[in-house]
Amino acid sequence: MLYYLFNYLDQLDFPGAGMFKYVSFRSGLALILSLFISTAIGRRIIDKLQMLQIGETVRNLGLEGQMSKKGTPTMGGIIIIIAILIPTLLCAKLNNIYVILMLVTTVWLGALGFADDYIKVFKKNKEGMHGRFKIVGQVGLGLIVGLVLFMSPDVVIKENMEVRHDNVIEEVRYHTMETKSTKTTIPFLKNNNFDYANLVNWVGDYKEAAAWLVFVLMVIFVVTAVSNGANMTDGLDGLAAGTSAIIGVALGILAYMSSHFEFASFLNIMFIPGAEELVVYAAAFIGATVGFLWYNSYPAQVFMGDTGSLTLGGIIAVFAIIIRKELLIPILCGIFLVENISVMLQVAYFKYTKKKYGEGRRIFKMAPLHHHFQKPGNDGIQALIQKPFNVVPESKIVVRFWLIGIILAVMTIVTLKMR
Repeated sequence: MLYYLFNYLDQLDFPGAGMFKYVSFRSGLALILSLFISTAIGRRIIDKLQMLQIGETVRNLGLEGQMSKKGTPTMGGIIIIIAILIPTLLCAKLNNIYVILMLVTTVWLGALGFADDYIKVFKKNKEGMHGRFKIVGQVGLGLIVGLVLFMSPDVVIKENMEVRHDNVIEEVRYHTMETKSTKTTIPFLKNNNFDYANLVNWVGDYKEAAAWLVFVLMVIFVVTAVSNGANMTDGLDGLAAGTSAIIGVALGILAYMSSHFEFASFLNIMFIPGAEELVVYAAAFIGATVGFLWYNSYPAQVFMGDTGSLTLGGIIAVFAIIIRKELLIPILCGIFLVENISVMLQVAYFKYTKKKYGEGRRIFKMAPLHHHFQKPGNDGIQALIQKPFNVVPESKIVVRFWLIGIILAVMTIVTLKMR
């Protein structure tokens, strides 16, 4: 909104109004606003949640310091959502299709997570929303995002072309025409663009339509997987918020690179017109998550709940898909991936051993993985992996996961040059 106001004032030669033309200025403003909003309203929302007695119910799983969390206000994801939406609405171009998709994603998954938390807190149902309804909500969002990217005439790219001499890249050029495409960036390989159409060569004349069908299915899978991964990661004070902030920085850099001709050429990635507005959203996202850490860092004064975790995961997924970097998610979101896999392996191995030996056995002392480090290795739990034997303090686990997240974020960007 401010963009349009100051654009009008700039036409009237109002001093300084031209600053709002620059993405860098609006991104910085969005970051400052989101930090201020999340810290300023955070205390009031926490007090309101406490007044309504919206506290976390905790099962005693034998984790160090676990019972001290009982009664801590949950549904704090509302703070993150508000701190993302307001700066984005104020600082971004609201007619940009990518910004619109990100706003829809934020509200959609925020509402889905809020409904889940509402059932847990007010209906006293510890299981929350039935899994099938949660999946339907995530699939529905993935379908909307995929179809918009398919149908909108504003969603186009300029493909990068390598000019080689003696098998050495001398220059990266771009097609003069903007085109709709099902291509995405793939790491490590020299031919750095992967076309989903290559998966359906066998359909002949229907190849283009089939490629978009595969693309939409991929969008649905990525949105569902990453949002659930973030939900699994939200188990320790500051873990999900801090990890998401790190991922947000990497995505903001990739969005800026993808929307800048020279930087896109340097990284040898496709040029995406209009993606620069996503940098404003990324700045608001980073500010909101970092500001939330003011209250969520150990010992937490508020938990984000599914209201926050589902939203953060969905935002990351849709953002990566828009800038055609979804195949980098296994690296960038490695923390989410490992947390998800640890749960799947634990459940699968438990069922297999129960069927084979009559009793279930475990791989980890407890899943998701972050809880494994909170369990002592000598308390009678039969698990394949017993180390570490001593309990690792919660704050140390979180910081170590953050450090791994930073390494993964750097690797994600570096892999684009490792070809």
